[in-house]
Amino acid sequence: MRHDYRPYPFRAQPDRLSAYRRRAHRALFLAYARRHGGQFILRIEDTDVERSTQAAIDAILDGMRWLGLDWDEGPFHQMQRLDRYREVAEQLIAAGHAYWCYASKEELDAMREAQRARGEKPRYDGAGGRKTPPQDAAARRQAGAALPQSDLGHGAWTDLVKGHIEFDNGELDDLVILRADGVPTYNFGVIVDDLDMGITHVIRGDDHVNNTPRQINMLRALGAPLPQYAHLSMILGDDGQKLSKRHGAVSVMQYDEDGFLPAAVINYLARLGWSHGDAEIFSVAQFCEWFDLDHITPSAAQFNTDKLLWLNQHYLKGADTTDLAAEVARRLRARSVATAPGPRSRAWWNSTRNGWRR
Repeated sequence: MRHDYRPYPFRAQPDRLSAYRRRAHRALFLAYARRHGGQFILRIEDTDVERSTQAAIDAILDGMRWLGLDWDEGPFHQMQRLDRYREVAEQLIAAGHAYWCYASKEELDAMREAQRARGEKPRYDGAGGRKTPPQDAAARRQAGAALPQSDLGHGAWTDLVKGHIEFDNGELDDLVILRADGVPTYNFGVIVDDLDMGITHVIRGDDHVNNTPRQINMLRALGAPLPQYAHLSMILGDDGQKLSKRHGAVSVMQYDEDGFLPAAVINYLARLGWSHGDAEIFSVAQFCEWFDLDHITPSAAQFNTDKLLWLNQHYLKGADTTDLAAEVARRLRARSVATAPGPRSRAWWNSTRNGWRR
């Protein structure tokens, strides 16, 4: 069993990963891989070069390390695999499953604008594939690639959380798989990565359900085995609204700044949308031992800040005094506050901790 986690770095919010939703799913990925003796693979989807930065990638890695979510392989970067994506696109074209698109950016923009003017949802109409290829080899090299889907009939898969799901390919447009600059589209990039890395389980939010038919079509065109899919319900914020990058997003490391312990955060995230009887407090090791998809909650879970604070208090009370003193010293140093270890600081810490116990 091989499972991957594939965060997408953003320049505007470098360490915000769709708020708790992605962090909670990240914990589930690791637990599922560990319980079944599998491997947890980290991939960085950095194909949006205008928004992806090294600072954003570093923030992702820092957040994972702080939470104690260790990966077995990677991180692998999509921008370092462009030749491989083009190789697979050419393979699909040679087999008659896809075609080169020779439409210019201006032509594609005009096509979308005309569709909007008619009140239609913008979609690729395949016109670029009907154009005569340019004579110049360099110009041909700049073509994009697309895969027709509308004539593939009906399809289906059995989701490990949602059950049997059917789809009608007649409702899908030709899927662009490779842009003119050689960068893969999201759906194409991830299925090539999944295939090359032997991914067996794709566990993700149910906002990706609509991507699954497209990914299944591409894998079948390649004659590749399908992974097992599990789509988890979204997580709502305290206000009942869906969490996203733009609503309710909180930096992973902000919780460190606010005094939360990683054990408390990962414990809370694990319980969002999953349960093991009445157990509320458990270690990462117990979580990995207990976790299975059968006890995933199909309905959306709601984030509760008060419960996270309660869990954090529990972990603070039970933590080793020396470790907590070191944490306090680290935070003080980060704020340029001088610290001097000694009996007085230890006595103060013990007194403070006894106050928590009362």
